[in-house]
Order: sequence, then C-alpha cells, then structure tokens
Amino acid sequence: MTVYVDDVRHRFGNMVMCHLWADTLEELLSMVDTIGVQRKWIQGHPTLSFGKHRNASWVHFDISLSKKAEAQRYGAILTDRYGPVEHTSRLDIASGDPARETRGRKMMEMVANCRGMRNVVSA
Repeated sequence: MTVYVDDVRHRFGNMVMCHLWADTLEELLSMVDTIGVQRKWIQGHPTLSFGKHRNASWVHFDISLSKKAEAQRYGAILTDRYGPVEHTSRLDIASGDPARETRGRKMMEMVANCRGMRNVVSA
C-alpha cells in the first residue's frame, strides 16, 4: 500500500491537520477505514466528495496529527510540504495528455528547486 502523509500543520479549530493521500483510491479508502476516518471527509473526488470539498486540487483527506501517527504506524510514508505537488505532477506526467505532461514536468522541476533551496537555507 502506498499511502502518504505530509508534514504540514494547518490549524482547524482546536485541531492541527495535515494531508493523507495515496496512489490509488482503493489504498486511500482502505487506510482511512483502518485508522477510523470517515469516508465522507474525502476531498477532491468528483463523486465521493461533497460541496466545496469536491473542488480540492487532488484526492485526499485532511487528518489530525493523532490520525497521522496512526497512519504512519500502518505504513503511510511521511513526505514534506511538496509531497502533494509531487504526487499530482506524477499523475499529470502519466496522464498521456501532452499539456498535462508538460505541466507535470515543470512542477516536478519546481519541487526539486524548492527542496534544494530549503536544503541550502537549513545547511
């Protein structure tokens, strides 16, 4: 199972949230079932998401830090803040649509540059 969580920390009321996504919908739904997140909170899916959540830029869940820890216990891979962009870029590259492929390659280059900049700053 290839499921990912990122290291972002977004405040939502009294909670701190991050993102959970996967290479396939089946893997994602299996993980949320395992860690006890309700499927109705999915974002970015054309039929499973509702309201404003349908407009998210990729299929994912916002989860609390306690659910993140649980997901990691079940094998979720920790990524940095650029993980979601990298994920959607890979989907674009694999799409077969030349425009999406070009956009995906440009975004992957931007991610590499941003990560490089962060490493220079933190060194």
